[in-house]
Amino acid sequence: MRKLLPLLSTNPHGGGRSALTCRFRCGDACFHEVPNTSDNEYVGDVIAGALSRRSMMRAAAVVTVATAAGTGLAAGNAPVAEARTHKPGTPGRTDGARGLRFAPVAPNTADQVTVPAGYSQNVVIRWGEPILRGAPAFDADRQTAKAQAGQFGYNNDFLSLLPLRGEHGRQVLVANHEYTDEVLMFKGYDPANPTREQVEIAWAAHGLSVVVVQEEHRSGRLTPVSRHPLNRRLHTTSEFELTGPAAGSALLRTSADPTGRKVLGTLNNCAGGTTPWGTTLHGEENFNQYFANGSRATDKRYGIGTGATERKWERFDKRFDLAQEPNEVHRQGWVVELDPYDPDSTPRKRTALGRFKHEAAQPRLTEDGRPVVYMGDDERFDYFYKFVSSRRMKKGNSRAARAHNLTLLDEGTLYVAKLTGDSPQDVDGTGKLPSDGEFDGSGQWIPLATGDVSHVPGMTAEEVYVFTRLAGDKVGATKMDRPEDVEPSPRTGRVYVALTNNSDRGKAGKAPADEANPRNLNKHGQILELAEHWDDPASDGFAWRLFLVAGDPNDPATYFAGFPKEKVSPISCPDNVAFDPYGNLWISTDGNQLGSHDGLFGVATQGERRGELKQFLTVPKGAETCGPIIQDRRVLVAVQHPGEIDGASVEKPASVWPDGPGKIVRPSVVAVWRKDGGDIGV
Repeated sequence: MRKLLPLLSTNPHGGGRSALTCRFRCGDACFHEVPNTSDNEYVGDVIAGALSRRSMMRAAAVVTVATAAGTGLAAGNAPVAEARTHKPGTPGRTDGARGLRFAPVAPNTADQVTVPAGYSQNVVIRWGEPILRGAPAFDADRQTAKAQAGQFGYNNDFLSLLPLRGEHGRQVLVANHEYTDEVLMFKGYDPANPTREQVEIAWAAHGLSVVVVQEEHRSGRLTPVSRHPLNRRLHTTSEFELTGPAAGSALLRTSADPTGRKVLGTLNNCAGGTTPWGTTLHGEENFNQYFANGSRATDKRYGIGTGATERKWERFDKRFDLAQEPNEVHRQGWVVELDPYDPDSTPRKRTALGRFKHEAAQPRLTEDGRPVVYMGDDERFDYFYKFVSSRRMKKGNSRAARAHNLTLLDEGTLYVAKLTGDSPQDVDGTGKLPSDGEFDGSGQWIPLATGDVSHVPGMTAEEVYVFTRLAGDKVGATKMDRPEDVEPSPRTGRVYVALTNNSDRGKAGKAPADEANPRNLNKHGQILELAEHWDDPASDGFAWRLFLVAGDPNDPATYFAGFPKEKVSPISCPDNVAFDPYGNLWISTDGNQLGSHDGLFGVATQGERRGELKQFLTVPKGAETCGPIIQDRRVLVAVQHPGEIDGASVEKPASVWPDGPGKIVRPSVVAVWRKDGGDIGV
């Protein structure tokens, strides 16, 4: 047996993240006390009534899969783990599930995007590239807030590609810009004394971008169409509208907005979703870090500090100082809905979907056409949720249909999940499988609020929506290991929840391991598979089991849906997930703790190869893999925070990606395709 891959166990920042990433991305959340101090029941404590769903979900088979090192645009370092050789045959091809027939990339630490043999790539768009009329070319030494407001933003995360009727070969790319890392943006940056210009550039670099892209006929290459009429930038000073049952609440009113309905800015947009009616959803995640001088109990539950912030924005705008504007923070932490086809529209923050650290929001439809949105709250020991609309989607693209569909996420019921394990007596915190061979059980969707009616004793509906975490505490929701992206399969309807990691699981005074979160000091995370009762997204109950328990396959505490572990790629810290046209789940990672850079992986969810997991690419030094889109002939990823390594700066870069030595490191979107023009993984 091969030795276990090296663990980065000395890193206190969670997973393989640098301290620099923790500072700027989430406000050092790992160093703060866990906000959830409730005494909810744990999965392992709830035994009565557990029903096995193993017969519904069980599948595995022994098959041969081989792996090989990949190829990239630049020379790389030696791989962390040796690559296996693929079977003889077509160069760069292997057997595997349809859509996953590529030679897996070996774990590595190369300062490049490494892709499989037989594949090519291009940088679609970089931070700072002009997309609006009048925006200048990017110049890191002469950057201004006005220029940045017309340029592609920083630290791209969620991506969506939408069709553009009437313009052959063009699509609409929508991107989130989660946060800024000023140390890597500005020469001579002084964290204790940022200038107003630096702060205003950072404000403009947050938010969302809409940019039309042109595809190359003979490849998967994409290039931006600068100054297209649909191109758009939304940032920290753009206007957003609060809608739904909490809009207008006294909890949302400020001195600048006594109506409680108009908000400036959207912050820390992480992942998101694409709706069946052609809009995009954007989750406001670690918004807490932007606000200074929090003091209330509700502030503490959302991780808001009592002193100054890292970026010191409160020096330049009182809305970031809670001592002056205590309700301003309540206007962040929502799901934003954007209409990319209407550049004059005001994006809406949907209060009916609750307020927490939204990683993502992905809808599916009930049989009668009502959208159901699944959502994760990215915090140690927090919860995952769903929203069931009370309105049916209208088909078509008429003005009336679009106007109606833009109301779908304002009326319905918000739920939180509670899970019950089948074999709690077998869970010992090591990740050892229970005696029945699976981590599985049943679950309940607990209603929190419907419109202006609260289902939580002691809380009004407005309080449920604004303080959704507190509502989850009160009803005894299940504490999870950082629920991030939650994605329903368009083929089977099963829902997949990425649980990234939780280094506090099982510590003294913290929730112990349970069947859904089976490892104490969980470094590598897991993916949960959920099946709604009767395959009805509006159901109030579900069956669940762990689909993957991540880590080095040689570690006995890992699990790959029963697939032979010696024939899969190692994976750590699953974050965003997406589906390809064949029903395979693709997983991007954040904070790989196995010694390799983060990457993108594909795994079969059905058939005899269920659990067959293969690495498709890795990203450069210090980077995270975000926003995966898997089309027939193209894969897109957002390469976020390249070079974000402790001690790095503009003057001392830790990476030279994407433009080589002497150029500033720039977060970018990358497209990957087969050199022969064929479909991905076929």
